[in-house]
Amino acid sequence: MAGFDEGAVYYTDQNVTSDRPQFSRGEAQNKFGVFLRSFNSAHGGIQNTEVYKYSDALLKDKKKLRVDLQDVKSWDADLGAQLETNPAEFLPLLEAAAIDQLARLHNLNQSGEEQDFSGLQVLLHSSANFGPGSIRELTSSHVSQLVMLPGIVTAASKPRHKATHITIMCKDCKNTKVITCKPGMGGAMIPRACDQGGGIPGVGGDGCGMDSYIMLPHRSKYVDQQTLKLQERPEDVPTGELPRNMLLVVDRNLVGKISPGTRVTAIGIFSIYQAKEGSKHKDKNAVAIRQPYLRVVGLDEDVQGSAHSSPTFSMEEEQEFKEYAAQPGVTDRIFAQIAPQIFGHPDIKKAVACLLFGGSRKVMPDGTTRRGDINVLLLGDPSTAKSQFLKFASKTAPIAVYTSGKGSSAAGLTASVIRDTQTGEFYLEGGAMVLADNGVVCIDEFDKMRPEDRVAIHEAMEQQTISIAKAGITTMLKSRTSVLAAANPPSGRYDDLKSAQENIDLQSTILSRFDLIFIVKDERTVDRDKMIARHVLDVHRLAGAQAEADEEDKKAEAFLKRYLEYCRHKCAPRLSETASRVLVNEYVELREEVRKAASGTDSEMPAVPITVRQLEAIVRLSESLARMQLQTVATEAHVRQSIDLFKVATMDAVKSGLVEPTFNDEQRAELQVVEIQIKRRIAIGSYVSERKLIDELIRVGLSENTVRKALFFMSAQKDIDYRKERRLIHRLK
Repeated sequence: MAGFDEGAVYYTDQNVTSDRPQFSRGEAQNKFGVFLRSFNSAHGGIQNTEVYKYSDALLKDKKKLRVDLQDVKSWDADLGAQLETNPAEFLPLLEAAAIDQLARLHNLNQSGEEQDFSGLQVLLHSSANFGPGSIRELTSSHVSQLVMLPGIVTAASKPRHKATHITIMCKDCKNTKVITCKPGMGGAMIPRACDQGGGIPGVGGDGCGMDSYIMLPHRSKYVDQQTLKLQERPEDVPTGELPRNMLLVVDRNLVGKISPGTRVTAIGIFSIYQAKEGSKHKDKNAVAIRQPYLRVVGLDEDVQGSAHSSPTFSMEEEQEFKEYAAQPGVTDRIFAQIAPQIFGHPDIKKAVACLLFGGSRKVMPDGTTRRGDINVLLLGDPSTAKSQFLKFASKTAPIAVYTSGKGSSAAGLTASVIRDTQTGEFYLEGGAMVLADNGVVCIDEFDKMRPEDRVAIHEAMEQQTISIAKAGITTMLKSRTSVLAAANPPSGRYDDLKSAQENIDLQSTILSRFDLIFIVKDERTVDRDKMIARHVLDVHRLAGAQAEADEEDKKAEAFLKRYLEYCRHKCAPRLSETASRVLVNEYVELREEVRKAASGTDSEMPAVPITVRQLEAIVRLSESLARMQLQTVATEAHVRQSIDLFKVATMDAVKSGLVEPTFNDEQRAELQVVEIQIKRRIAIGSYVSERKLIDELIRVGLSENTVRKALFFMSAQKDIDYRKERRLIHRLK
């Protein structure tokens, strides 16, 4: 991020199309003044001549005035076109007209001494899109024109003070003069020779020396200025491409208003400046190369990325959403729309739906918050569609960032402090969890992350903030995001013969922050394998063959995305009194169930602890189910449905390894054959080496995995017992 370059050369494109009328500066300012005085607003479709949009706005706020570019175009198309194609010349005229209008209104309404209204800033915005749609589409033809760019602010520098008028004085003859500085990154050209000394330096008499001017800071005028880094939105970046960045320069009332991670739409003048030489190897052609930046004249937070504003919905859309929510079985219909290409896994689809809709974020009386976002972990065998669920969530959520644990560092997930090579200043650059504020972060290969990187997201997952204390920067960023993670056991597959701690190789501190934990196993049954094979082959066979069906699917996806956005912004359910009582009793029973299950094992603490966080998780699930139906109260039915989902997910993970495994009929028949072979080789009451027994059974054609399962089953049935640190097997009956 470049700093203020006092000696930068500022270029403007003065080529204006000849078919448009040319306005003199006085004519244009007069036209802008008439526009600000006479433009009125329509209320309810009726033109009300008593309501003047911009005159009333000037009476309310004397610091800034928001002007819609489309209003200027509708009032005078030629004037609006000139403002869009030559903003560097016409925008100051609009601002001067606004200052004159404000002074006139002040004189009409108040008496006494006149005030200085020169600090008024005109901010442009547009109710319709214009210019290039993204940073990627900007070309040299857009230089000096007004453009609109959407994106995410990833970094913000410290505010600085930019001179608008500098006063210089000749140190020889004490002559002073005022020089106007160019806006944005532009500077001012200080003359080398004093014009009062004859203009001939070094000549006797009144001639002044060369470079005799010095700057008088106390007699100069300044404005606040800040540089931002705008990055393309993740959904706008083509596959395989790096996201592009654009330097933004904001001043006056826009300084300090935007923090990293905010989605914005910037309107500004596409400009260029001469960057400082940061490389030792100078390029001969570098003098002709200019770096682009955007001098911002209007900045609006996107409705999707802002927690303080809501997206706009038409009356027809709201009516359609309410009718859809009132239909019976709406939650089942939503569950069916979650990843329809994936066979089975109904409970995971329910969990993903709850994650997308989310619970209600609450602000406590002391100012602290309780998160409403739901975190889900999918842990289990490979080839069980875990990554496909992550891809679906990242595509469906209004704001989403997809990343892989192996290629993500702590700084990449949270935030990093970067030093600017040109100015030497440090600034913050937000990571994935900052960019996905009010959205979803999908982290694949969660188990491949380094432990120190995984610890970095502890605070972001529960408190939903990221605290930074590096290089003299101490700040806190918001990361109000849901986390959908996928992981594999350490051995690659989930092993029933191992304990839960061995299969779930994650710390309990990170596991307790997940509301739902699913153990996804690749069940090997003939009927299930046939159904999965048929489903996969049908997906491949019909791919691209049903264009009409694809259009219907796209419409359904668009409707779900829009309905999801409506529910998140319009509905904030709370638990009813009866639902709260049911939840208290169920939570106590869950804690007691885990305690009893763990009491018969060597470890008193299960791999996945049940704490108050899990109680809040059930609350969030209940609120999410109520939000799907646009209900303001989560009832007892919602609580019981969320408890059932919690039991098949997290409670199943809690009890894994604490209770004996269950086998179907095919597996039990296979284990009985192995059990007969084992009993033939071990007499009742005798001892045998486990390694020797396994090697002998492998030689007769049995697999080691099957033999270990049989031994584990016989140990659970108290047929055998392990001795000498599990090296010897003692047959009991």
